[in-house]
Amino acid sequence: MAAEKLTKARLIQILFLMAVLITAFVWRTVTYEQSTPQDEGAVRCQISEESCLVEGQGDVLAMSLKPFPVKANSEITLQISNTNVKPVATVAGVEMYMGEIPVIFEQQGNNWLGKFSVPDCVHEKMTWEITIKQSNETVIAEFTVEK
Repeated sequence: MAAEKLTKARLIQILFLMAVLITAFVWRTVTYEQSTPQDEGAVRCQISEESCLVEGQGDVLAMSLKPFPVKANSEITLQISNTNVKPVATVAGVEMYMGEIPVIFEQQGNNWLGKFSVPDCVHEKMTWEITIKQSNETVIAEFTVEK
């Protein structure tokens, strides 16, 4: 193919493909709209010293992780206090998408205990976020796993 001469038909084909690609690039650039994150109304907290407190609708949610500091590939327990409604939660990586990990909750007294584990990452530090949906509220709690 490299030894072929550039014919008039081949030149027209190359120019046509370039025109199509440039048109697609310009169209995509002009019509681009920045998407808004789905968690725009979510309350955020950082679980940095075992727990974080989040002010909700009339009450304060207390969240904690055990064991702390969190280690990869081991069972992690998320405890949520001060709520009567069973939460629904997923865990996902922030810097790198590694799938969504469901958190399985069970009630123990006045607390909800959720169990999950996060996989090992190639980075020395990996930030994960737990998205907790409860009634009509969304809370996002971040935590860091170190190797």
